[in-house]
Amino acid sequence: MARRGGIVRPTAAALRGAAAALTRGEPVAFPTETVYGLGANALDAAAVARVFALKGRPGDNPLIVHVSDRGMLRRLVRVWPPAARLLADAFWPGPLTLVLPKRRGVPDAVTGGLGTVAVRMPAHPVALALIRQSGIPLAAPSANRSGRPSPTTAAHVAQDFPGLLVLDGGPTEHGLESTVVVLGERPRLLRPGAIPLEALRRLVPSLTAARRPREGEIAESPGMKYRHYAPDRPLWLFRASRLPEMEEAARENPAALVLCPAGAASRFPAARVVPLGRTAEEVGRNLFAALRTRRRGSPLLVLGIPRRGVGRTVMDRLERAATRIV
Repeated sequence: MARRGGIVRPTAAALRGAAAALTRGEPVAFPTETVYGLGANALDAAAVARVFALKGRPGDNPLIVHVSDRGMLRRLVRVWPPAARLLADAFWPGPLTLVLPKRRGVPDAVTGGLGTVAVRMPAHPVALALIRQSGIPLAAPSANRSGRPSPTTAAHVAQDFPGLLVLDGGPTEHGLESTVVVLGERPRLLRPGAIPLEALRRLVPSLTAARRPREGEIAESPGMKYRHYAPDRPLWLFRASRLPEMEEAARENPAALVLCPAGAASRFPAARVVPLGRTAEEVGRNLFAALRTRRRGSPLLVLGIPRRGVGRTVMDRLERAATRIV
């Protein structure tokens, strides 16, 4: 039998225990190919409310519902338009979330009171096995305290939620959350994610990027409205063109931690440097773990990357986490 809490290997017994916990209305953390999720029965409003309370998440911030097959999907959505079928055929299972008109049985707690629901089919074997074992769709935001960097390992989840049952699937593949798209007359990218806008536009050329909601406006997607991904220290973000200013800031703040692409690490010989990788994909995979590096007080100095492909997602996350942008 699985333990009631703590980090466990995803054995058959652990999956059965986790599935039983979910059916009792208890939250369980599990790995996906993007980040770790904090799952609850999406059709149980009380279970969903426990996830909001545990995270300290605002109630108007919708959740993504994870399914294991399209039969389960039909329990959630009223309309399955051709564009949705096209994108799902190309990217599911995978890091793409589709926002579609919901069925009546989906609780308002999941959707932030909207008439739409955000759904995806994850590409992680543990996530799919857990959903199949429980037989229920799982509403699952990232398994971190609201506003904190998203977790890419089971240990990150345990940092924020000691004692929570966490299925350990190892480090996540992408390290960035799913891309969120709303379909209809005006297809829009609501949140950039692991699948870049350019790849989606090859299938849906009319897709445009939505702006972030202003104060008082309703958020159509998870992660659009509130400050997210913030470390426990100041984060100063320097755009890629402001490397000289970042070098000066590193000299003036010798206790700072520098996060930058590997190719720029040599520009900071006297600083403590965490190279994030050589490609946008590598930077994205390593970003959230680096933001969790423990060293309170001293600032994080972060060098941005070009806003192309996954670089658009990386910059979105850094801008939301930053206390200062140069």
